[in-house]
Amino acid sequence: MRLDGRVAIITGGAGGIGLAAARLFLKEGAAGVHLVDLSEEALTDAAAELDGERVGISAADVSKDGDVARYMAEARERFGRVDILFLNAGVEGVVKSLEEYPEEIYDLVMGVNVKGVWLGMKHGFPALEEAGGGSVIITSSVAGLQGTPNVSAYTTSKHATIGLMRSGALEGAARGIRVNSIHPSPVDNRMMRSLEEGFAPGAATEAKKGFEGMIPLGRYATNDEIAAAALFLASDESRFITGAVIPVDGGLTA
Repeated sequence: MRLDGRVAIITGGAGGIGLAAARLFLKEGAAGVHLVDLSEEALTDAAAELDGERVGISAADVSKDGDVARYMAEARERFGRVDILFLNAGVEGVVKSLEEYPEEIYDLVMGVNVKGVWLGMKHGFPALEEAGGGSVIITSSVAGLQGTPNVSAYTTSKHATIGLMRSGALEGAARGIRVNSIHPSPVDNRMMRSLEEGFAPGAATEAKKGFEGMIPLGRYATNDEIAAAALFLASDESRFITGAVIPVDGGLTA
């Protein structure tokens, strides 16, 4: 039971990676997981798939300071503590060239993917310190490790999370707080269906084959494989790891 008695907050908790992580954390003995997402209906459905006694939910916009303060307070009220903060919420934006990229979509992507991480750490650090320290895990992307054309907002946001992670790791170390980022390759879930269609309208299946051909292991990651990386960083097995950029990418960035 690698997380015995610990409490985790998971943003993007109703999505593929978030729900897989919640399921795995509970299996590994977590005393509670608090799921955060935009849609209360989606959160209710997600919680229904899990152990209800150990699951809390908060409908919140992670890019809004008041919403983040509220979900943090609701998790602490529900479970009494926070040991793990999995900042996993993210949006992909649209597939368009730099010149054609809509400003409002750029702002949305940066708000969720970057400001959401910053606010999560801002409000999460005091809760983690109160619990005696803990682990912050940030879902970035291989797009944060290399350039990708026609998804400028997403690529920029995922590079930015590395800077936030490193600053958080340095500020958190003396308080017993570790901060690391995981960088998945394409994952077989809703976000990639959206991107496949964006890169190749009407030919998403061919786009998927093209992406898979770029990955040395020859396939997309699964939600469970990304969740397993998050579990490692949440557990004491990674107790001497902080400030790390960890690809989970089938060799894509090799």
